[in-house]
Amino acid sequence: MTVQPPPASNRYSLDRRSALRVGFAGLSLAAAPTWAVGPGETGFTHGVASGEPGPDRALLWTRHVAAGGEARLRYEVAETLDFARVVAGGEAVASPGRDWCAKAVATGLEPGRWYYYRFVAPDGTGSPVGRTRTLPAGPVEKFRMAVFSCSNLGFGWFNAYRHAAEDAGFDLAVHTGDYYYEYQRGTYPSARQAVPGRVLRPDNEIVTLADYRGRHAAYRADRDLQRLFQLQPWIMVGDDHETANDSWKGGAENHQPATEGPWSARTAAAMRAYREWLPVSDAPWAAYEVGDLATLFRLETRITARDKPFDLSTLTTGTDAEVSAALARFRDGGWRDPRRTLLGAEQEGWLAAGLAASRRAGKPWQVLVQQVVMGELRLVPSVAEGMRSDSPDYVRRRIANGLAASRVGLPVNMDAWDGYPAARERLLRAAREADANLVVLTGDTHNAWAFELAHGNERAGVELAGHSVTSPGIEGSLPWVVPERFAADSVGFNPSLRWAEMRRRGYIAVELTPSRVSSEWRFLDTVKMRSTALSGTHRMAVEAGRNRFS
Repeated sequence: MTVQPPPASNRYSLDRRSALRVGFAGLSLAAAPTWAVGPGETGFTHGVASGEPGPDRALLWTRHVAAGGEARLRYEVAETLDFARVVAGGEAVASPGRDWCAKAVATGLEPGRWYYYRFVAPDGTGSPVGRTRTLPAGPVEKFRMAVFSCSNLGFGWFNAYRHAAEDAGFDLAVHTGDYYYEYQRGTYPSARQAVPGRVLRPDNEIVTLADYRGRHAAYRADRDLQRLFQLQPWIMVGDDHETANDSWKGGAENHQPATEGPWSARTAAAMRAYREWLPVSDAPWAAYEVGDLATLFRLETRITARDKPFDLSTLTTGTDAEVSAALARFRDGGWRDPRRTLLGAEQEGWLAAGLAASRRAGKPWQVLVQQVVMGELRLVPSVAEGMRSDSPDYVRRRIANGLAASRVGLPVNMDAWDGYPAARERLLRAAREADANLVVLTGDTHNAWAFELAHGNERAGVELAGHSVTSPGIEGSLPWVVPERFAADSVGFNPSLRWAEMRRRGYIAVELTPSRVSSEWRFLDTVKMRSTALSGTHRMAVEAGRNRFS
């Protein structure tokens, strides 16, 4: 059961005594649009947020800029909007050393309950009121999640966030990565692609701590993103663009050490800003227990242990015969190297133990919240048909490389789990040994996919891969391709791919019950203007014990 949402914005000023004595009863709670932050603005600047839920706790976040240095904020948690009875509270410090962001973990809460929370500054000024929910304990009949990925501000409006906020039926919001993008203004999107009114700040590529903090501030000024943070607890994982494109433990495609400094310094800056500005813990991976229904495993596949992705272009020079021979040697050799990893040995061991413990506890579902596609995907031959004569050389090369790889049985995306087949095999073997009902939630590709995962001849789980909030998919990078045909051809060409959609933006609504997981891909009509109109939906489900779609 949901509870009444707090108003979209309710900035106010009270004397401290009355704020702490009577809460905010009697104040006007009329909804108003959230605000953008002006230069030199003080006070609560970017709303509130919550995350990292447990059965008795929630992490609470706000940002409060004080002219005279750090501010000690009071946080309060209550069951009703009037805060007539405060059930938890304490202090949180907003300091310039953390870019004025403040966090606190409220404990002693009841499982499976909605709560309201707020922060109060020393001068009596109050934050907007937020709403959060603890995870359930014991028997759970239903648990609903809104799953997002790939939110590029320049490409359009965050209508997916707004739609989910208006749905009001979710227990949790989940972000599988690319919460923002690091590019400079005019790169991705280009000046021609950028949607009017969606101004990126800072306008340079973000590299330093100040850059990353500024990009967070720009995103958090978006009213629809801010509203969903206000209404729902979140679990979030970072993908590559939270640091730089195609990142791994030693670098990234979009990082140049000669001009941008050491990779370690850039990742430290990115992760510091990420943990300051978002309702996330400092733990690189974590598990969340949803009563007797499921365990959610938040994974880290990018910068802790990931080996450098393979580059197929190094194998695709020479005659067709020479290229095929080189790719075949790679397929039978380096590609299968058992030493290569995304998770690293420590995280792999933690996950295998967690899957087994979840099943021993009788939980029907084991859900991975992670970044990149796990299903196997080769490039369909029809992709080159009708390629325009003015297509950029880099596009032509990538398609030629992908098709050459496909002809010898290699996948197209070496930056996904397809580039680390031995690591994928270890994960799926652990799932089978645990007798897990594995559901993988994924982002990254900007398109919607549904895969059935297998370990050898055994069914090992399903993957629900989400389309983007705004970032363009196949329809943006391959303009001569008819998305519907490409999707159909891809399903026919890839045995583990059961469905795909290549044209629209949105998010996934996922519902867990003891016997069934249902997923609904929701497609927004547009991201070019603010609107929550849907252009369609697609539903799929998997029954417990089947590890395949119904």
